[in-house]
Order: sequence, then structure tokens, then C-alpha cells
Amino acid sequence: MARVLIVFATRTGETQNIADLIAEGIRFAGHEAQVANVKDIKNESDLDGFDGYVFGSATYHGEMLQGMKTFLFLAEKANLEGKAGGAFGSFGWSGEANDRIFDTMRHILKMDLVGDTLRLKSSSLQGGLQMAQDYGRAIAKKLEG
Repeated sequence: MARVLIVFATRTGETQNIADLIAEGIRFAGHEAQVANVKDIKNESDLDGFDGYVFGSATYHGEMLQGMKTFLFLAEKANLEGKAGGAFGSFGWSGEANDRIFDTMRHILKMDLVGDTLRLKSSSLQGGLQMAQDYGRAIAKKLEG
């Protein structure tokens, strides 16, 4: 059974809701998922022991939240190269944060990512619940093979 860490930065709680749903999808596929607020990750050793990683942030004024920016600098020290991963985000108007996280994971952290990011306004709108769980399943599938 693989272990996946899902790290989120949120303003209103919606990004955490999405993180929890991604974790459900991973668990439905038979793997372990741990969800953590970016504020609870204090150093790179907090990232040890996982087979996959999913990072997400709300977009606020066209940017990811500052906590996620700081976290990504910390993640550079954690040697995540080749690890399975994905990125997600919630947004009100634009939604650039998840793309920037995904690009950082691919090009700087050199991770093995699922095909694309998950971008949702809300987990409760337009099939968001199913989309988030399916994203978790896609992460699990990446781990399997």
C-alpha cells in the first residue's frame, strides 16, 4: 500500500474540502492518504516516508497563497525527484495557483505528475466531488504503475 501526502493552503476552507476528497479517491483505490495544512509542515523531514504528493492552493489575486509559495521552497530540499504527484486548486475568478504549483512540481522538483491539474471553483459545484475523488484515483493509478 502506497502512502500519499496531500498538502493544501486555504483561505475559506474550500481547498481543504478538495484535499479531503482527493484523499478519499486515493483511499478508495486502496492506498493511504494523509491530508496536511501547509502551516503544519515545518521542515523537509515532514515530507519523508511518502510515495506520492499532491499540493494545492486557493488562487487569490492571481497568485497562490503565500504559505504554499514558502512550502514549495522547502519542498526543494526534500528530494522529491521522480515521485508521483499532482496539483489542485480552488478559485473564485481566475485559478492560476494550481498551474504554477504543477509547473514547479514538474520543472523544479522534477516529479512524475499525473496528466494535468485539478481546478475547481468548489467541491460542491458542477460535479466537483466526483472530479476530486477521480483525481485521487488518478494519483493512485500513477503509483501503481
